[in-house]
Formats: sequence, structure tokens, C-alpha cells
Amino acid sequence: MPRDFLSLTTQVRVPSGYVLGLAYILFSQPDSFSLAVGVLIALPGLLLRGWASGHLEKNVRLATTGPYACSRNPLYLGTLLLGVGFAIAGGTLLLGAAFLLVMLFIYWPVMRQEEAALISRFGRDYRTYASTVPLFWPRLKASPAATGPFQWTRYRKNREYQAAAGFTGAVLFLCLKLWLR
Repeated sequence: MPRDFLSLTTQVRVPSGYVLGLAYILFSQPDSFSLAVGVLIALPGLLLRGWASGHLEKNVRLATTGPYACSRNPLYLGTLLLGVGFAIAGGTLLLGAAFLLVMLFIYWPVMRQEEAALISRFGRDYRTYASTVPLFWPRLKASPAATGPFQWTRYRKNREYQAAAGFTGAVLFLCLKLWLR
């Protein structure tokens, strides 16, 4: 992938989330069923992100434990579940499709860019890890050697509590929007 494209995807990743969030606020039309189903899909995404952040020490140690034993990008996989879940919860097929396009055209290249940085930083250790753990879609069975403790200090340092607050706020927002209909 051209370097300019990768740079652009990194720069638009966060702003694209804000644009989608604003559109979601304006156009979501939840009903009781879509809200229940969507939250049931989004919640595992939130839990996966939280679990992953408790195993991640960015730029210090190669994360291979917890969900990183099944997927090299469990945070992005959790983001996918959250996005799909909230698209369903908000009854917004068009925004759900837009979210999937953002995942494909922005997050996928970012994953590849981050992979190059990890190869540069961790070399052979990362290549060995990458040879047995899929980039995104998880394998169902982790290696027994890939166990390690979840650490709340990592969770807090990675500020994953912000995702939990956002999840709670979004659910409350959808409940309010449903109630006001």
C-alpha cells in the first residue's frame, strides 16, 4: 500500500468516528427489538476490548496473552462488534454499512501499518507470533503457552474505561430516544 494512503488512513481514523457518531445521533431510530439485539452484539465487543487492554503494554512488550493468543488485533475486533451492535441497536442500516466501509478502508490498512511497526520493533518474536495467530478473525483455541494475567493497571493506563463510558452513554441515549418516540 502506498505510504501516502497509509498516512491518510491514520489521520482520518478518529475524525471518521466522530462523523459517524454525529450521524448516528441524528439518524438512529431504535425500537425495542433492535436495541436489545444490538446491545447483545455490542456488549461482547466491549468486553473483548476491555480484556485485550488488560494484556496490552503498548510499545513495551509484545502482547501475546489473553485475547492476543487468538487474534493479533482483538481491540479492532471488539470495535467491529461494537459498531455492528450499535448499528443494529440504532436501526440504522445505512450507518451500519458506512461503519463497515470505515473498518475495511481505514482500520484494515491501519492494522497493516501497525504490523509493520511491530515487525520493526519486535522482529523475529513478532514474526513467530504472527505465523501462528491470525491478523483479525480469531482462532478458537489459544496456545496453552499464551496465558498471562489480566492487569487492571494496564486497562486503566490504556484508558479503556472510556469505551465502557461511551457504551453506557450510547445505550442510555438510545433508550432515551426510544422513550421519546
